Amino acid sequence: MENTVLHKAGTRGHANHGWLDSHHTFSFANYNNPDRMHFGVLRVLNDDRVDAGKGFGTHPHDNMEIISIPLEGDLEHKDSMGNTAVIKRGDIQVMSAGTGIQHSEYNRNADRLTKFLQIWVFPNKRNVTPRYDQITLKEADRQNKLQQILSPNADDAGVWIHQDAWFNLGTFDKDFTTTYNINQKGNGVYVFVIKGDVTVGGIALNERDGLGVWDVDTFSLQANSQDAEVLLMEVPMTL
Repeated sequence: MENTVLHKAGTRGHANHGWLDSHHTFSFANYNNPDRMHFGVLRVLNDDRVDAGKGFGTHPHDNMEIISIPLEGDLEHKDSMGNTAVIKRGDIQVMSAGTGIQHSEYNRNADRLTKFLQIWVFPNKRNVTPRYDQITLKEADRQNKLQQILSPNADDAGVWIHQDAWFNLGTFDKDFTTTYNINQKGNGVYVFVIKGDVTVGGIALNERDGLGVWDVDTFSLQANSQDAEVLLMEVPMTL
């Protein structure tokens, strides 16, 4: 495939604050790489580990679609809209920050880490009314297939955001092969390997590697290890 960008896991930005260990695929906070500002409207992909009893104090966001995907442990969320919730593996959380929200996120467990992916997507509408949602998905529904976890449509599978984006999760047996078809012409897909080894369109990827693909209608994905776990984020390529 010609139009690709490969981000090996070890080339990501890294910030260790003690209680928080974070790897940044794109520029974030003190990690500023002009070659890694975004992939289309995908602005932030942070791979976070939060120590037991620690977390992010109340802080503001606006005009951003924020998606959290827990990988291990629990994360307690509180926000200025009055929501208090705990998300854990199998859950997907979404916030449309819109005109502005404040929220905090904490690992309330006294004895174990929380690991989660925090993803920011530029919205296609500014200054919308802030919104919070979370859902619980069956992990069995992504075994050897792609499970849609996010779309632009409130009545479709998964959560929805103010953007023409589609996210899928899949867990695959070794040597299992599937095909991904682009939902909207002009979109690209950022593939993030949560666990294991896969090949995408002939490009070998390992754990926590990322690969952006664009100007294609379809591509193949093959698992090269047992229980390989992959997140596919299809997004518009123009801001």
